Amino acid sequence: MRVLVQYHHSPDLHAAALAVAGFADVAPLLGASMPGFIVDSTFPAVQLPRPLAMIAGASPFALAQPLSFSSEPTQSTYLLRGQIPDDPLGRNRALAAANANPNVAGIFADPVIESCPICPGSPPLGSAADVARLLGVSRLANNGFDGSSVFVAVVDTGINLPYLATQGRTPKLDIGNSWTPAGVTTTPGQHPTDHGTMCAYDVGIAAPQATLLDHAVLLSRKTGQTTMSGLLSDAVLAYSQLLTLVSGMPAQSRRLVVSNSWGMFSPQWDFPVGHPGNYSDNPAHPFNVIVSSLENAGADILFAAGNCGHDCADSRCEFGTTPPICGANSHPKVISVAGIDTTKNRVGYSSQGPGRLSANKPDLAAYTHFKGSLVYPEDGGTSAACPVAAGVVAAFRTKYSSSELSPAQLRTVLYKTSEDLGAVGFDYDYGWGGINPAAAAVELSRSAAQSPKPPKRKRPEKKRH
Repeated sequence: MRVLVQYHHSPDLHAAALAVAGFADVAPLLGASMPGFIVDSTFPAVQLPRPLAMIAGASPFALAQPLSFSSEPTQSTYLLRGQIPDDPLGRNRALAAANANPNVAGIFADPVIESCPICPGSPPLGSAADVARLLGVSRLANNGFDGSSVFVAVVDTGINLPYLATQGRTPKLDIGNSWTPAGVTTTPGQHPTDHGTMCAYDVGIAAPQATLLDHAVLLSRKTGQTTMSGLLSDAVLAYSQLLTLVSGMPAQSRRLVVSNSWGMFSPQWDFPVGHPGNYSDNPAHPFNVIVSSLENAGADILFAAGNCGHDCADSRCEFGTTPPICGANSHPKVISVAGIDTTKNRVGYSSQGPGRLSANKPDLAAYTHFKGSLVYPEDGGTSAACPVAAGVVAAFRTKYSSSELSPAQLRTVLYKTSEDLGAVGFDYDYGWGGINPAAAAVELSRSAAQSPKPPKRKRPEKKRH
């Protein structure tokens, strides 16, 4: 079983996390310190900021509350990837060794994560042009909301820019701030045309001027059962890179949107619910913590709700009667996106709430199952709904940095202005409703007009001689 092991600070681990020391020299010592754990020396040490509760006495893992994060080395922990035995006896021995090791803070599941592609069978309903019309993209662009100066990280199977050009999309790509897992031979913007290319196309419906970051997490060689699956540890590493990026931006220009059209389909890759290493229901899992830290730093994070809806669940869904929106897809600090077609009806495969980390999931619904990128016959699944919504968020970020309008404030505006499509108010099919950019733009303008302006400073009078 692949796992993430969380170590307390040591100078060697911190040096490895900063890539100023050879990790290959550190890994054997760490593996030897925990019998049964085989360190993956191809995975660099990842520094995990420490969550700090801002309310006295509150748990730092109560993710819905205000938190701050410390990246001070001695307060941080450090993550390594590796394997423990699959057989129950060997696994229990390895876990016992970890619990007895004073240098180990925790050992966590590293489940397989997979993209959320399309339920086959139904033809597309409408086109990308119809989605643009429903979103009011022309009006947004006329008001300066087009994604200019905004980074959008597409965390997926990678992007193919030449293919996008054949479909009329020529987005800017920041190669230097993109990321490719170890062992992958293709490079950012030149990855095989697949699921991530579809997502990049769909971001461009509402935010054609955004600058893309290509984080090809699902191309990892440490894969699961399919070619579009990777490990959660690779997402931890990608998010660590994004946290460094956004933390280095001047506060007045922090504009980063992160689109994630993937999730966990089977509990068999996870520790059981209630186990301290569990991912699906555990706010203390390192990935759920790093998601919080990235949002706290100013990033808007969106996740697909998943394709395990009651009507026509994806064949990979193995949740049974338990809620399928789990882990980071149900995080209180992210927008969990359900799918609706261009007639504003929920698509049958769109996962329904409640969520695991936060019950009120999904948050919003966005358009899917339309003729768009032509990577597939239709841009479908909540995989397409997520980047469509991410493009809307990026469009609004054109004018509002996260220091002017925090991710939480922008989420509130989007929820407040959504189009109610199901039961009155929030419901487990549509969340707060269909994303409504026109109403959100009006609300943002009204709020900006009502914000107190700093008093004008009087010019000193010139003295006459």
